[in-house]
Amino acid sequence: MIKYIIASNNKGKAAELDRILNPLGITAVTAKSEGIDLGEVEETGETFAQNAYIKALSAFEKSGIPCVADDSGLMVDALNGEPGVYSARYAGENATDADKIKKLLDNMKDVPADKRTARFISSICCIIDKDTVITAEETCEGVIGFEPIGDNGFGYDPVFIYNGGKTFAQLTAQEKDAVSHRGKALRSLCRKLKEYYGK
Repeated sequence: MIKYIIASNNKGKAAELDRILNPLGITAVTAKSEGIDLGEVEETGETFAQNAYIKALSAFEKSGIPCVADDSGLMVDALNGEPGVYSARYAGENATDADKIKKLLDNMKDVPADKRTARFISSICCIIDKDTVITAEETCEGVIGFEPIGDNGFGYDPVFIYNGGKTFAQLTAQEKDAVSHRGKALRSLCRKLKEYYGK
C-alpha cells in the first residue's frame, strides 16, 4: 500500500478520502497518526483550488511524502455565494457544525423554498513529489432545507438536500460517496492517479 498524508484534521473528511482511495492501493492517514505536526495553515486563497494547493504544499513540505488536501464548501445562491471559501469559519473560528448551520438558516429565514438553491464544491490537490501536482474539482447541486435532518455526515450535511429527496446527513456513507462533490472529485483524482501509476 502507498501511504498518503491527508492534510486535514477533520476526521469525517479523512475517512471519506481513505474509503475512496483505498481500492487504488492507497492508505490515507492523518498527519497526527504519523506523528507529524502540520500546524495551522493560513488559507489565504480566494478559491477552493488555491486553498487546496496551499494546504497540500504545506503538508508535503513538512512530511516529505505524498499529500492530498481537499478544500470544499457550500455556495448558496440567495446569499451571493456565501459561505463559500469561508464555510468552515462561517460562524467564527471555534464554531461547531450546529453553530454554522444555525447562522446559515438564520441568514436564509426569509428565503422561499424555490430560491434556496445551493451547491457543494470540492477541490482536491494531490502533491506526489516536487514536480508532480494532480488536481480535481467537482460540484453537487442541491437546495438548503429549513431545518437540520439526519445524523450522518458532518458540516452542512443536515441541511443540504440532494435531488429533492434526503439531506446528505440522511444518506449512508456509501450513498453519499456516490453522489457527493467530494466523492466525484476523488473519483476524478483516482482516474488521474491510475494513469500516473500506470494501473
